[in-house]
Amino acid sequence: MTAVEKITLARFLDLAAAVLRDGHRREEPVYQFEDDPPPAVADGNQSEADSLPLIAENICSCAACSLGKTRTRAVPGEGVEHPLVMVIGEGPGAEEDASGRPFVGEAGRLLDKMLESIGLSRNSNVFIANVVKCRPPNNRDPLPAETAACVPFLERQIRLLKPQYILCAGRVAAQTLLKTGDSIGRLRGRFCELPLGDADPIPLIVTYHPSALLRNSEFKRPAWEDLKMLKTRLGEN
Repeated sequence: MTAVEKITLARFLDLAAAVLRDGHRREEPVYQFEDDPPPAVADGNQSEADSLPLIAENICSCAACSLGKTRTRAVPGEGVEHPLVMVIGEGPGAEEDASGRPFVGEAGRLLDKMLESIGLSRNSNVFIANVVKCRPPNNRDPLPAETAACVPFLERQIRLLKPQYILCAGRVAAQTLLKTGDSIGRLRGRFCELPLGDADPIPLIVTYHPSALLRNSEFKRPAWEDLKMLKTRLGEN
């Protein structure tokens, strides 16, 4: 509530009290109120006044798990608002930790080429984020407690961005969002739906993480098949 709204309410209550008492108005007191502070978000939970800058600020100040003590920079994510596709990976690597930007290392450059091949770009119609926003030491898989601390931030981003489609890059992202222990081989090659409570579910497709393609060229053909599936679905809209 603003200071003006508080003063208006106080004067109305004074008037009501005077009418109930004897009908005579007394001299109006001088009120000094201050505006209420904006709603604060101390953790990953969403507020009604949510925004991408607020989420990024919350992420950069987060110390909810041990990764906050070892990071150089948190990596909130980047791209356009209300993207056609939201790409979600596992977590930052060394170059991302140093720069504060997602997918900027060798795997990131490959991801950009993969997206470009089907008409997508982080500069025009994509937002890129990760399950965890700080780099796990030695690029290990995030621990359950680390994932639990970061997932609310990701959920806030998804609800705010409202992407038309989600592309999960890698096993960790897919298993986290779909709440499953299935292998990536069982999850890829088809569309799933990500439920969002009272909002419409978002179509989601899983493919191999670009770093996996760099390690094993045998994954490149199935990854391309996944991208073609997404391109076909995009062309139907």
